[in-house]
Amino acid sequence: MDGEGSSNHIGGMNDLENEGFLDGKEIERYWSEISEKSMIMYKEPLLTKRMNTTSQIAIVGANVCSIESLDYEIVENELFKQDWRSRKKAQIFQYVVLKWALALLIGLGTGLVGFFNNIAVENIAGFKLLLTSDFMSQKKYFKAFAAYASCNIGLATAAAALCAFIAPAAAGSGIPEVKAYLNGIDAHSILAPSTLFVKIFGSILGVSAGFVVGKEGPMVHTGACIASLLGQGGSRKYHLTWSWLKYFKNDQDRRDLITCGAAAGVAAAFRAPVGGVLFALEEAASWWRSALLWRTFFTTAVVAIVLRAFIEYCWTGKCGLFGQGGLIMYDVSAATETYGVPDILAVLFLGVIGGIFGSLYNYLVDKVLRTYSIINEKGARFKILLVVTICILTTCCSFGLPWFSKCIPCPTDLAVTCSTESGNFKRFQCQSGYYNDLASLFLNTNDDAIRNLFSTSTRHEFRISSLFIFFAAIYCLGIITYGIAVPSGLFIPVILAGACYGRLVGRLFASISKLDTGLFALLGAASFLGGTMRMTVSLCVILLELTNDLLLLPLVMLVLLASKTVADSFNKGVYDQIVKLKGLPYMEAHAEPYMKHLAARDVVSGPLVTFSGIEKVGNIMHALRTTGHNGFPVIDEPPFTDAPELCGLVLRSHLLVLLKGKSFSRNQVHCGGEILRKYAALDFAKAGSGKGVKLEDLNIEEEEMEMYVDLHPITNASPYTVVETMSLAKAAILFRQVGLRHMCVVPKSQGRPPIVGILTRHDFMPEHILGLYPHLSPHK
Repeated sequence: MDGEGSSNHIGGMNDLENEGFLDGKEIERYWSEISEKSMIMYKEPLLTKRMNTTSQIAIVGANVCSIESLDYEIVENELFKQDWRSRKKAQIFQYVVLKWALALLIGLGTGLVGFFNNIAVENIAGFKLLLTSDFMSQKKYFKAFAAYASCNIGLATAAAALCAFIAPAAAGSGIPEVKAYLNGIDAHSILAPSTLFVKIFGSILGVSAGFVVGKEGPMVHTGACIASLLGQGGSRKYHLTWSWLKYFKNDQDRRDLITCGAAAGVAAAFRAPVGGVLFALEEAASWWRSALLWRTFFTTAVVAIVLRAFIEYCWTGKCGLFGQGGLIMYDVSAATETYGVPDILAVLFLGVIGGIFGSLYNYLVDKVLRTYSIINEKGARFKILLVVTICILTTCCSFGLPWFSKCIPCPTDLAVTCSTESGNFKRFQCQSGYYNDLASLFLNTNDDAIRNLFSTSTRHEFRISSLFIFFAAIYCLGIITYGIAVPSGLFIPVILAGACYGRLVGRLFASISKLDTGLFALLGAASFLGGTMRMTVSLCVILLELTNDLLLLPLVMLVLLASKTVADSFNKGVYDQIVKLKGLPYMEAHAEPYMKHLAARDVVSGPLVTFSGIEKVGNIMHALRTTGHNGFPVIDEPPFTDAPELCGLVLRSHLLVLLKGKSFSRNQVHCGGEILRKYAALDFAKAGSGKGVKLEDLNIEEEEMEMYVDLHPITNASPYTVVETMSLAKAAILFRQVGLRHMCVVPKSQGRPPIVGILTRHDFMPEHILGLYPHLSPHK
């Protein structure tokens, strides 16, 4: 049975107050407790306990968890059917128009936030770097370090305080949480307005503080939060509500909007509208259809138009230090792209190395996150202390390592001079006419550092030793930075490290390959992205839109395929690992091999609570108080039917609304007509976070406990059912593809109770199944 939201659950897998990470021992202990209890009860004969003449409890197992699932299934009850029959063409037209209007608003909102983020980061980080450069040019090295470190620590502390005290769910990238939500998992606070606020400002502060993080991952989460805020009609808590969004008070429409928001986030982060659509299709969404493709494409097109308009405005010099460099665009189209067999061999080598480095990166990130979870569990002060510690380490590396680099004479064949403290060349401690190549990478924004590495026709701009040092530093700092209590994306650290070793390989293969080192840097970034994130099509298009170089398409495709193939032989993608680490019950697109050896009835768990079509109020209240289940089978029994039959499934939230309205009768008779006249379908629509009726809101008198309520009008009369002998693998695929929250298991033969049990996503989790049947091999 679905134990979501239960107050008596075993442990708590989703602890987002502490970034939600569990170490391996905690996860193993959690599932062992569930499995041990399940095995004991599974071996016992079926126990039945009569609550009264009209309802019964059948205990068939135990599998409870605190994480909610989403109701993507349309509840086809009598109220719903009456509502659709009564809808006029004008209302249907209004619904369709509103869907496109919301897509437009999501695109506008995400585009504006993306533009604001870039302006803020460029100006804050630009002020910090200019202040440091002024002191360096005056030979005041200690003051330069003090100013640089003070700015970084102040910005980092502010970002950590926002995350620790206001919205712990805003820490990290946010892409794993969005991916889990679109899979049907409703984890606490991941799309709340407070999370949106902290995601925006925490990301600005964190990136400006010099951390090896990006604002691209948080932009995906930001777009999803904006879509969620619009889709649920605003926020009553923050006095932002819109009654005209009543049509979207269901999980299915919200899922579509959040998919549009995720695509818009990628489009705003990379100026890649087509890449945003493909990212949502390949990585984020678990369900897709052609109508959604049109809407996401429209949303990302709006983002692209908004960003383009503001870029044109900023070219006039009215955006402070923002200028043309804030919104990422690494144009490498000036380089020649003629390549032969030696170049292809070099690219394949780059892909293999990228797959190895990427899988190692994922392995180390996993270990770091498990360690940080122990620290973060100790409270907000320890979270902030960890952030400050990493900030000091990053600051010392950024300011200290350039001192080990020798000064290089400025090139004479370029129009750009290195007397300024911006662009490709930074003097740091060097005299006029010389530049420090490590300082040109470290003492820059991450976007400018990538732009320097991607620069073409500059083969000897960075020495091989400097590239080695920068790669080692960024690789290690990127690993230890992810997981601290600041909004942090993985795209930019991975692109930075990949571009660095790509340029390094380009220098080493200079004798056999004619490709420009800037193109090698791009291909290195692609290989590292493929090795860590395991995406192919979307990454390929994003990189092409970023670099404005379609002629490089074959090589980018080749390096992505090579790196993904190599990395897949070691471990999963980084986002999949984080989803698992957070304990989120993610349903994979494929069934595990061992599921073919089991039938649906073999993993049915409980306790299963059934109601009669006309149930006593006291029995319903008792079930709601003693269980945390969100779905209850409704069974019609004699004298209303000749034999017990499954009427359907009723949701906990619908029961609470019905009980609060007190549509009771003193006799056990049908009174559905009165309920249909009293309520509308929208009265039972899903409320936003924190708005729904709770059990504590009910005020049922003692005499009302003995009265009856007709459940037929709110019962989903057509729930998805499977026969008990269906293979578990087939049931899992059906559950995932349809997007179910509850799947009813019915008996194969007659003369038995009309329902065997209910399957939820937790019943399909490997930990639960292998706990019940430890003799099964996970790989067979």
